[in-house]
Amino acid sequence: MTKTTKNTHQVSHWYLLSRHVDLDGRGVPLWFISGDKEVTWVPQDATESTTSTSTTGDNEDHRNGDLNSIVKQIYRSRYEQKPRLLLMGLKRSGKTSISNVVFRKMTPSDTIFLDTTTTIQKDATHTFMDFQIWDLPGQIDYLDPSFDAESIFGGVGAMIWVLDALDNYMETVGRLTDTIVHLQQSYPSIKYSVFIHKIDCLTEDLREDTVRDITQRIADDLFDAGLENPPISYHSTSIFDSSIFEAFSKVMQGLVPQLPLLESLLNTISASCHFEKAYLFDVISKIYIASDTTPVDFRSYELCSDYINIIVDLSEVYGWHQESEYDNSQEAEALQAQGAESYVGNIKGCTLYLREINRNLSFIAISKDPNFAKEKALVDYNVGTLRDTLLKVLDYV
Repeated sequence: MTKTTKNTHQVSHWYLLSRHVDLDGRGVPLWFISGDKEVTWVPQDATESTTSTSTTGDNEDHRNGDLNSIVKQIYRSRYEQKPRLLLMGLKRSGKTSISNVVFRKMTPSDTIFLDTTTTIQKDATHTFMDFQIWDLPGQIDYLDPSFDAESIFGGVGAMIWVLDALDNYMETVGRLTDTIVHLQQSYPSIKYSVFIHKIDCLTEDLREDTVRDITQRIADDLFDAGLENPPISYHSTSIFDSSIFEAFSKVMQGLVPQLPLLESLLNTISASCHFEKAYLFDVISKIYIASDTTPVDFRSYELCSDYINIIVDLSEVYGWHQESEYDNSQEAEALQAQGAESYVGNIKGCTLYLREINRNLSFIAISKDPNFAKEKALVDYNVGTLRDTLLKVLDYV
């Protein structure tokens, strides 16, 4: 039986009633506006039925379970509406390859065997924050008035436009600007990111010229259309190095409302423990959802990413599985409460320190302190305090 907390607030002749109900293990506050001051909740089983009675003398009976079933259906649909990312661009630009490499762990060399996407591919990702990734075919005109734009763009948090740097990008720049101008009118909250993709195939000089030309053309076209300083970020990407993961990290950070708080916490721990750089990594996708505010060094990111890969591979062989038969033992509870930790020194003059936050997230930092091993006890205590705070913050993500 679910423990119920009820509050009543009178607004004119209406009453605002609230209670907490357990939906799939999650305590959810439910609010109702009612003309009756007294509402009796009668939990009868695991699904909880509900009866409402009126103080006005009406003896109209409400069928048990009707209101409660409606409430549960509403809140379940709410939690199923995950933040959505759209992958858009012309066909053969690399959208499906990016999705498979980042979120399905496909080897980049195997992406040459992928077929052209002809229908909308919808994938749900369960990491630190559940969200959807929609891979949209490039041959469909989504700006056609007969097309149901709300079903695609409604509720979108970010749109990623993949632009093939090796192709003639005049057409895709025109499609991109038309799409942004159209969406800004109806969906102004969408954030845009342009992945200038396959950039690894260009020389350094040509790479810089291409990126500069693309960004300038997009800015000019949007300015001519009446849009000044739209929310667009640009990233040079390739699936054959870590640039695609770093670009996705920047996109995902824009969807985390607690990002300033997370950065502040990481700044504090970096100062207290003398870390050169600190990250909060999603272990599954190798996307970092936050870092301290010092500039991100591409090499340090790759170093941390490779270290996470090693830890994950080792944990699959030697790790303790939380679903084991020893879950209820005191030792298991102690291990779970503490979180796994690891560190390794003498890696290009650096020490890497990793601490598990929860099943999906890990804190990883780089230190150049030669006395790190002697001060590790203090580092463990500080990072343990950080972990406890992060767990409270992430409950609201």
